[in-house]
Amino acid sequence: MPSTALYRQLKDYIGKGIQTAKWAVGDRLPSEHELVAQFGVSRMTVNRALRELTAEGRIVRVVGIGSFVAEEKPQSTLLRIANIADDIRARGHAYSCEVVLTERQEAPLDVATALDVRVGEQVFHVVCVHAENGLPVQLEERYVNPRAAPDFGRQDFRKQTPSEYLVARVPFDQVEHVVDAVMPTKEQADLLKMPRAQPCLLLTRRTWNDGMTVTLVRCLHPASRYRLGSRFGVGDGPGLA
Repeated sequence: MPSTALYRQLKDYIGKGIQTAKWAVGDRLPSEHELVAQFGVSRMTVNRALRELTAEGRIVRVVGIGSFVAEEKPQSTLLRIANIADDIRARGHAYSCEVVLTERQEAPLDVATALDVRVGEQVFHVVCVHAENGLPVQLEERYVNPRAAPDFGRQDFRKQTPSEYLVARVPFDQVEHVVDAVMPTKEQADLLKMPRAQPCLLLTRRTWNDGMTVTLVRCLHPASRYRLGSRFGVGDGPGLA
């Protein structure tokens, strides 16, 4: 193989070792020095392979200690309204929620358009950080139409997530999901305890009940810690090409 593919050979070697359980979750991988000696490549080549594996969420690098096999990233479905608390607990992990903000505010233009209300009309606004084993995995910013859920602003979302409350009390007959790759703002990165230079997955959801928009929610996930996906039968929805 050409020398330009050396990093790819090394990356595939480590990836195959993880896939075949040569190294299990939490195991320490050979050091950069050991890989340089074993494969006869430059430190730059080793560093590129490890850097790409880190970006893909397959390994975790701890400065001054080494590289370790990462846990598989949790995944939320796009075909239903997932309750992140249930998803985390189903994996046997600890769920926690920090309520950053709960308020009633005048709807700015983008929110008013999304909720189909007048600009300046009062809407509920809540911001929460959801964590798995103490590590933030989702920053939720939600706007709710008071006409659809008049008691929303009086809830304690430390005991029940906003999604749990709405699904249990406000029926919906339509759901819209849009996923974008974005870079976090400084404030968002601080709340998620992540470097600002790393990308995020942004899931934007709207729900309706009998023609009335119920909620607009933006769920921001660090891409290195979370993923979004679905699996369904070919008869479950429209044909795909």
